[in-house]
Amino acid sequence: MGHGVPPLFLFPLLLWPSACVSPPEVVTPLGHLQMEHRAISPDLRASLRGLSVVDGEVVWAGGSGGLVARTVNGGRDWEQFSIPGAHGLDFRDVHALGAQQAWAMAAGSGDASRVYATRDGGRTWTLQLTNPDADGFFDAIAFWDAARGLLIGDPIDGRLTLYHTEDGGEHWQRLAPEASPPMAEGEFAFAASGTCLVTAGKLKAWIATGGSRARILRSTDGGRTWIATSVPFRSGAESQGIFSIAFADEQNGMAVGGDFSQPSLGRRNLLISNDGGAHWSSRSVGLPGYRSCVAPLLGDARAWIAVGSGGADWSWDGGESWNALALAGYHVVQFDRTGVGWALGSAATTPVKIQFQAGPAPPD
Repeated sequence: MGHGVPPLFLFPLLLWPSACVSPPEVVTPLGHLQMEHRAISPDLRASLRGLSVVDGEVVWAGGSGGLVARTVNGGRDWEQFSIPGAHGLDFRDVHALGAQQAWAMAAGSGDASRVYATRDGGRTWTLQLTNPDADGFFDAIAFWDAARGLLIGDPIDGRLTLYHTEDGGEHWQRLAPEASPPMAEGEFAFAASGTCLVTAGKLKAWIATGGSRARILRSTDGGRTWIATSVPFRSGAESQGIFSIAFADEQNGMAVGGDFSQPSLGRRNLLISNDGGAHWSSRSVGLPGYRSCVAPLLGDARAWIAVGSGGADWSWDGGESWNALALAGYHVVQFDRTGVGWALGSAATTPVKIQFQAGPAPPD
């Protein structure tokens, strides 16, 4: 079973030349945002959903058509990697630890779901895991550190598919079916932005689900056991549910989603937790439509940005209110700890570099 929009085609390039077109700054109560649209070659056509922002210079991206790319100079140039045997795969999640080490997860039916890893900046890649289930579909990957990580996939025989590694992915071990979280009929996770799974601290992890019902699963022991919490969120159809979950710190989290088939539907698409995900509350205002990814700024529980195919929004009061950003068609957004981030989206959009600076905006 595949969840999310269909992949688009990619025409291969070796380099992405870039140019900047900067819209006006967005002034907020905490500081100001500067967005730079990084134009790329018109020959490139890819849906970009995988994103790992290491710092202001190093960013990794993944997308349809077998695309995995990296910049080491803040987006001025992008190098695309040709991974043997991966042409045509849809890389919907990427996790990087720096300019040299990264994992790329492909989402697709059966053996089209895979995990590749590099330790030399993309010059060589190792196929670490291929989905053994013909009906399986990988959704997201996340790591606590260079050794320990988790991977989740759609349910098989009523149980969430869950793998873990203790050696950087050299060996991925599947959680026994009886220990895997049980799923309701029609419940699954969305491979929309690689953020339906998130890790924090040394052992904490959260998983967001949708479909027939929306829940958040929480683990405090490295993914070996899980506690499920039902939440007041839009669900009941294959296109509805929680698409993204993020934490500003180990206590303050946010979840967003909605209905990707009706992206203008608002309300019941936003949840907030202030106790590490043990409890979640909705907000009457919600977001103005479907959002596929949410991310905190500077690890500050007050400052968040959410993006989706229908638009983007920012909040500077912990999600109590939202203001529109001039971004539409974006699937994923992520920031480093200094306030430098990126938003990636459909083939019709250009990658956007977003920089946040605390304090008042500089004079014209």
